[in-house]
Amino acid sequence: MEPETGPKGQAAQAANDSSKPGAEATAGAPAAEAEAATRRAAENLDLYLRARAEADNTRRRAAEEIAKVQKFAVESFAEALLPVADSLERALDATNAADPQKLREGVQITLRQLLTAFEKFQLTEINPAGEKFDPHRHQAISTVPAGGTASAPPNHVVAVLQKGWLIADRVLRPALVIVSQGT
Repeated sequence: MEPETGPKGQAAQAANDSSKPGAEATAGAPAAEAEAATRRAAENLDLYLRARAEADNTRRRAAEEIAKVQKFAVESFAEALLPVADSLERALDATNAADPQKLREGVQITLRQLLTAFEKFQLTEINPAGEKFDPHRHQAISTVPAGGTASAPPNHVVAVLQKGWLIADRVLRPALVIVSQGT
């Protein structure tokens, strides 16, 4: 008679195999492998969850640090400007009692303090009188004919109406200028 195939045949084969010596070792092996695989899966899940939590914490700490840097970025600049504000207040208080020469000297000292603070934070002025017009650093308000009252060559700055400012190498405010017209 032919051995049965299908679920009944496999169950009968397993029953026959269990009666043989050493069958318990082979029947327990799949269960042990499954248990080991379950343990490894649980360990991997734990490692994954820990790594994800660490990444989330790192991301959160970085966002908090960026927010703090942005919030307090101007703190040292503001500290450098405080003496300037103090000097301006003293100058206003002295306008009634001081002679004009002393007031002028006080304002000059205050301006030097302000320029020192600007220099410390890489703020530099753009004063392009006589320079070739640069649209990246200058804003032309008007033009005048070259050679007439303007003794500058064409496309050069004739007059500066308002100085511009750079912060590091980036234009903070372009200089407002009058440019000689090219022919």
